[in-house]
Amino acid sequence: MVLERVWKVLLACVAVVFIAFALMQAGLVSPPWSADSGEVRILDATGEPKAVVDVDVADTYSERYTGLSDHDSLEDGEGMLFVHASESERTYVMREMDFDIDIIFIDGDREITTIEHARAPEPGEDGEDLEHTGHGQYVLEVPRGYANETGMSVGDEVELAYD
Repeated sequence: MVLERVWKVLLACVAVVFIAFALMQAGLVSPPWSADSGEVRILDATGEPKAVVDVDVADTYSERYTGLSDHDSLEDGEGMLFVHASESERTYVMREMDFDIDIIFIDGDREITTIEHARAPEPGEDGEDLEHTGHGQYVLEVPRGYANETGMSVGDEVELAYD
């Protein structure tokens, strides 16, 4: 009788762990170890920073889907870092965005591969149709024009620090 109770408790624990894992994988719940904020540094050829960006980190499906659509604006030096598990061709859209941004694709070696200048949708326009594609494991979004103002370019090295 005691052994049967122990097995039921163990089975219940395994079920809870499995459900929690499934919810985290689906992006419905953030894992306790996921990052909330961080810093991205874009470096010049000598290793000196061209730009330092304080970022909110989007590292779950739900956070990546929402992105900056729940923000009213960004100041220079602010942004969002999208973290993906692997490097791939990625397409970002301007869903429900209220302001223009630069979208910077960064590969697994932490080098800029593409910089896109994205405008917000016009009234009545579907932001899903405003697609921007690049290759990367990370995607940095900053205010539009910030990449040009700081001299960011394809091939620049990037340092990522997030907790």
